[in-house]
Amino acid sequence: MTVGVDGSLAATWALDRAAEEAERRGAALRIVYAVPDRDEAGPVLASAASRVRARRPGVPVVAAAVEGGAAHALLREGQDADLTVVGTRGFGGLTGRLFGSVSLRLCARTRSPLLVVRGDQPSRGFGTVLLGIASDADADAAAFAFADAERRGARLNVLHAWAQRHVTPELPSLVPATSPGRQEDARRTLSEEAVPRFTLAELEERYPQVGVATRTVRTGPAQALLEATREADVVVIAAHRNPDRHGVHLGLVTHTLLHHSHCPVLIVPAGQANGSRV
Repeated sequence: MTVGVDGSLAATWALDRAAEEAERRGAALRIVYAVPDRDEAGPVLASAASRVRARRPGVPVVAAAVEGGAAHALLREGQDADLTVVGTRGFGGLTGRLFGSVSLRLCARTRSPLLVVRGDQPSRGFGTVLLGIASDADADAAAFAFADAERRGARLNVLHAWAQRHVTPELPSLVPATSPGRQEDARRTLSEEAVPRFTLAELEERYPQVGVATRTVRTGPAQALLEATREADVVVIAAHRNPDRHGVHLGLVTHTLLHHSHCPVLIVPAGQANGSRV
């Protein structure tokens, strides 16, 4: 596991969360500080390592100073990590404008799971992992969420939200129940409600001890997930990147949660995580 520090309060929150995750996973923790001059990193790294050893004595700790920008350093150092943890305010922040922040750049480019922790989010005790899924393309995020819920001894709440295509309303008194519009709506409703059932079936067999509650709602996924984060310890989502000539862009759900989530956000790159990394 890898965590980025810089001496800020937000980075300290991220460090504490990373140490907690490392202990839960039985993993070593690599603490990284990206600076122009490595000589400047000594006191910050020493303090971070001492904090982890005092609070989580069973977690092996390695501290390293790396030269260069924080985003590039964490991408490089975390490329083979099971999880990279970053605090937001200490790295440019997610309060205010997201563009140009280290956290956003990490979300857009990371090839391994990334946990984003805001400085005002201490560990919570709801005993709930929240998973947001849109389709079977989110299978990697689902696998990560099941494994995380098992490690935590937590229940898994799955939210599948879909926005109904806007059509001109048909008056019930004038349109028969078998009209093409109603038939299409019924077919799509059945199809969407089947998404979590098919996506999660194999995982529920693999993790029989994880209690799962699934809900499908006809509303915007961003706002539905945001509201659900009020009672979750962590929210897990897939990152679907949309490259174009201006670069790589993240979707509305990711942006909304990074701005406003009430709990830490765990991002799993779609199609790039696998069972060995969960």
